[in-house]
Amino acid sequence: MRLVLVDGSGFIFRAFHAIPPMTRPDGTHVNAVFGFCNMISRLIKDHTGSHIAVIFDAGSQTFRNRLYTPYKAHRPPAPPELIPQFALIREATRAFGLPSIELPDWEADDLIAAYAKAVKTIGGEAIIVSS
Repeated sequence: MRLVLVDGSGFIFRAFHAIPPMTRPDGTHVNAVFGFCNMISRLIKDHTGSHIAVIFDAGSQTFRNRLYTPYKAHRPPAPPELIPQFALIREATRAFGLPSIELPDWEADDLIAAYAKAVKTIGGEAIIVSS
């Protein structure tokens, strides 16, 4: 098994900042959705893994915040025009036929590490794709 683990949360922010503002006719911003879909399309075409999974942060608070209060305390909140795009991107991920994985209280990075370790334990290979 060769599992490609995609840092979906990292892809979202990378796409949002790389693509100029775009909106649907109803005014919803979709630049991150557009960029994310382009990156996922390219990844599907270029990678030779037997499986691909996209891992997302489930929220802004995780177990790390309870362990260390200042953890990411100075990070600004997501821009308001990005927030509605999170759900659209998860929907797009499923439309690609890819698992959209997230776990409350966990960051995508921690889930990626756990999946990579599990795959290695059964003799597989994990490829981590992050921005």
